[in-house]
Amino acid sequence: MDTIEHHSFLDAVGLYCPEPVMLLHVEMRKIKADQILKVEATDPSTTRDIVKFCQFLGHELIQQKEEDEHYFYWIKKKKSELRYN
Repeated sequence: MDTIEHHSFLDAVGLYCPEPVMLLHVEMRKIKADQILKVEATDPSTTRDIVKFCQFLGHELIQQKEEDEHYFYWIKKKKSELRYN
């Protein structure tokens, strides 16, 4: 699964809740719709928090995996919604 092409990478290794999700929110704002962000973390709570983040904000969690106590996520940013005032 490491072959999933991604446009940006967030290194959250060594960070603990709530930092990984806070940084994830910042990084998602930097990328364009339909681009993929890869996240690497060591906090086991990310297995819950990142899934909920994606569900709540509508981003697609393409893949997640655990390897040697490191957690990897590939997240596709949702398409922007048109807003009319």
